[in-house]
Amino acid sequence: IDFYPEDAPLTVDNFIKLAREDYFNGVAVHRVVPNFVMQDGDPRGDGNGGPGWSIRCEINTRPFDRGAVGMALSGKDTGGSQWFVTHSPQPHLDGRYTVFGRVVGGLDVLDRITLGDTVLRVTIQDGR
Repeated sequence: IDFYPEDAPLTVDNFIKLAREDYFNGVAVHRVVPNFVMQDGDPRGDGNGGPGWSIRCEINTRPFDRGAVGMALSGKDTGGSQWFVTHSPQPHLDGRYTVFGRVVGGLDVLDRITLGDTVLRVTIQDGR
């Protein structure tokens, strides 16, 4: 994932903090909608879990193209740990959710993810 800290600094910082604390490691993918999104980041696995805090929305002008990484919400300023990746362009999400990154490799893997697959590990590397 390439992040967009210039467009979503709070969201990027929050995701990186959680990743460095191994929050996402071993968490099962709890939502897959073909040709729409895969969603993860809920340790409860039912779409209602989170880290115990919320962050404000950072709506920006980045489009939800294929491979866009967005912060899942249940209303205004309810982001926390749940994130999603779009399988295809989703213009109806533009301006409604925070785009904070994009998948730069492995879109073929994205297409093979199924409900219940597990994220083994999320690592953060600074620079290229």
